[in-house]
Amino acid sequence: MVSVGHAPEEGTRSSNSLRRDVGLIGLMWASVGSIIGSGWLYGAEKAVTAAGPAAIISWVIGAVAIVLLALVHAELGGLFPVAGGTARYPHYAFGGLAGMSFGWFSWLQAATVAPIEVEAMIGYAGHWGFAKGFEHANGTLTGSGLIAAVVLMAVFVAVNFFGVRALAHTNSAATWWKIAVPLGAIFIIAAGNFHPGNFTSESFAPFGAKGILSAISGSGIIFALLGFEQAIQLAGESRNPKRDLPRATLGSVAIGAVIYLLLQIVFIGALPHSTFAHGWAKLDFPGISGPWAGLATMVGLGWLGVVLYIDAVISPGGTGLIYTTATSRVSYGLAKNGYAPKIFARTDARGVPWFGLIVSFVTGVVCFLPFPSWQELVGFITSASVLMYAGAPLAYGVFAQRLPHLERPYRLPAGGVIAPLSFVVANLIIYWAGWDTLWRLGVAIVLGYLLLGCYAWYAIASERPDAPRMDFKAAQWLPVYLLGMGVISWQGGFGGAGRIPLWWDMLIITAFSLGIYYWARATASRTEEIVRSIDEVVVTDAPTH
Repeated sequence: MVSVGHAPEEGTRSSNSLRRDVGLIGLMWASVGSIIGSGWLYGAEKAVTAAGPAAIISWVIGAVAIVLLALVHAELGGLFPVAGGTARYPHYAFGGLAGMSFGWFSWLQAATVAPIEVEAMIGYAGHWGFAKGFEHANGTLTGSGLIAAVVLMAVFVAVNFFGVRALAHTNSAATWWKIAVPLGAIFIIAAGNFHPGNFTSESFAPFGAKGILSAISGSGIIFALLGFEQAIQLAGESRNPKRDLPRATLGSVAIGAVIYLLLQIVFIGALPHSTFAHGWAKLDFPGISGPWAGLATMVGLGWLGVVLYIDAVISPGGTGLIYTTATSRVSYGLAKNGYAPKIFARTDARGVPWFGLIVSFVTGVVCFLPFPSWQELVGFITSASVLMYAGAPLAYGVFAQRLPHLERPYRLPAGGVIAPLSFVVANLIIYWAGWDTLWRLGVAIVLGYLLLGCYAWYAIASERPDAPRMDFKAAQWLPVYLLGMGVISWQGGFGGAGRIPLWWDMLIITAFSLGIYYWARATASRTEEIVRSIDEVVVTDAPTH
């Protein structure tokens, strides 16, 4: 049995510069508030145009995939209750190179969600007179729209500077609203406007299996369901992380999955037949740019449409707020692990990583330039998110093998099966996002290696005591994994060359994923190195003001 130290947990700051002010409800609402964001405003409409009524199947597949990943994260979150946890698990298991890579994936995902929520807010705001000039007809931002987007990003950052306690209270209040409004829309619209014939009148699955699968990543289903990891990212600020993290993680996924599935069913059933008489791909009705508000108005519920237009500010705003928090916490974790300059780990008197917040603001503003519309951002974020999540099942396999006796507040049942299965599922979701999205993600990955790699090289060359240990042997599988996924996508049928037929491509992804999983587990860091990396948390998480 090994002995591993952990950062203190119960309301202390003796070895952690972040304040432990967040309870179970605050953690769960951080995740639920991230899940119920712009995805509910657009997800049902985008999914049904991609898959027809079979989008229901897409949501079920997406929910199962997210549950598998959440189960793995629930055990890891209780096992290692540290800030920016998703950026640290691969670091513990595979050393510096893998830790730096998955840390970058984690930061990239977190930093680009707030801009997409701002895009959603501006898209729905076009209903109001003052915001009609914020977007061009193709959904891109005008000059005034860009100014509005920058102001909204600044508001997210300003609220975060009041500290995690204020953030938790603000987010909890917003989340109650964010749950109540979609549930209200579901039952009010369905009560007098539900037509069962809609599910079959123009074919249940007009685009076949490919439409069902592509909708999972491309239309925003996975993006909508993402966010459960926010409780994990705030582990360093939880009052009782070992007890609360698993509950918050799994509870948030259950709440989000049920709401989104009901939303899709009611959206399809409530539409007048004339809106999709020419096929689901040509779905159209007045106000479709704000699908749910437009639907409510069309069926004679104008007052509900007004409520939904208001919610289109609150729901995405709450999600953008918590992801701005997450971005600074992930960069905090990267700095603590030696991958980023120590200024990212400096906190103010309220325990806020202030420099990370400033950088998250700048990054968000930059995102409005190359990815100006909501739909373009969705595919990119989905791939970055799932690539980040893929590190957790790999790390889980290593910890289960190397540290079997370490105390686990939540122990994943059948972990030896669920962990590799969740890794396979994560890679399928990445593949379904399509080549057009993945090559852009590849460019972002290369940029990350340049930025973080240069700093790591400088730290090592300068013989800094906090320089990361770049364990190339333990991460020998990583370049094969990233390049292999790129090649399969390039040759596959989801936006690629189409040389790999449907179903054969998924069989190849499955076999490739399992090979990477067991290769990574076999070459992971030795037990004593893992223990040393974990124990360093107690030292490196010391206050830095």
